Amino acid sequence: MQSPTSFPRPPSPSPWTLRREVVGLFLRLGATAFGGPAAHMALMETETVRRRPWLTAEEFLDLLGATHLIPGPNSTELAMHLGYRRAGYWGLWLAGTAFILPSALLVTVLAAVYERWGSLPATGRFLYGIQAVMIAVVVHAAWGLGKSALNRPWLILVAGAVWSLHHAGVHELALLLFSGAIGLARHRFQSPKGTACCGLPVLSLVAPWSAMTTWIGGWPLALRLFLIFLKIGSVLYGSGYVLLAFLQADLVDRLHWVTSGQLMDAVAVGQATPGPVLTTATFLGYLVDGPLGAAAGTAGIFLPAFVFVALTCRWLPQLRKTGRWGPFVDGVNAASLGLLADVATQLGRAAIVDVGSAALAIVSLGLLLGTRINSVVLMLGGATLGWWLHG
Repeated sequence: MQSPTSFPRPPSPSPWTLRREVVGLFLRLGATAFGGPAAHMALMETETVRRRPWLTAEEFLDLLGATHLIPGPNSTELAMHLGYRRAGYWGLWLAGTAFILPSALLVTVLAAVYERWGSLPATGRFLYGIQAVMIAVVVHAAWGLGKSALNRPWLILVAGAVWSLHHAGVHELALLLFSGAIGLARHRFQSPKGTACCGLPVLSLVAPWSAMTTWIGGWPLALRLFLIFLKIGSVLYGSGYVLLAFLQADLVDRLHWVTSGQLMDAVAVGQATPGPVLTTATFLGYLVDGPLGAAAGTAGIFLPAFVFVALTCRWLPQLRKTGRWGPFVDGVNAASLGLLADVATQLGRAAIVDVGSAALAIVSLGLLLGTRINSVVLMLGGATLGWWLHG
């Protein structure tokens, strides 16, 4: 009788089969995953750990932790890590592209519609309610992130100081670097034998982008957009909502390419559509320079994430366990929340224009804090109420 061990094993999937699996899964998630990064990550865990034996729950948690150690959109970077685990470097690039593409195409279409109809009174009535709800969504995101990120007194002090300094005009990139350095210094003083943090060089290497964007005035508009969003994507720690701080500083305050109201509308579209919230850059790029600007904004904001994950996917999931990155990232995350709080204050002045919008924002925040209501449903309700109140 033949022993069980002598039966032939089933053939391993070919590389093309693995790549098709990656593309199919992340195209579907990119087209249907509403609710923001937390919801995206939960869906990815369900698909790759429970429904498909791509990796174990422990391995998934290692990858999830790795996404917090580099700049960029966490859920998109998690998709890239999962693609790499399934199909190597081809899987990394295919997973990221497939997850981004459906949202980017949809947002481009919405931006074209907005550019054509956005200034009409009927659309303004919808946006009146959506902008008020978006303020509540941003405040709720800051509250949820703060509960986990600001878990020590020194982190609360860092966030408060960044809020004040950014309001006074200090550049956001300098504040991120300084806050990370504070975390690193505290760690080294408390642990003399501790190793140096590897995170500081990451931001230090991309800091020259900040200077570059001040002298590219004569360059083609699409290239300027690409470089500005490339800079933002290279230093974006914390949450997709922290993107607001950079967009407000560059596109609204310095370059005056869009208004605060258009920025809030762009964020609302990024939140209301499936896939990454950072497709806000696609929307704004279209408003500035049409389809070419949309492509430049999308490529610029997401390219750093592809590069960072490709450079670190083989060793980064194990790095935080050594304690090298933790203190630096803690300081940067606290600074990100300070930036988010300051920008939420500025945008609130543009969105909260009367008693009706203030009431809508307060009720929306209460629902977000007290229930599990989806923010997309809340924005649809805000649009409906805006139509009625503003009419």
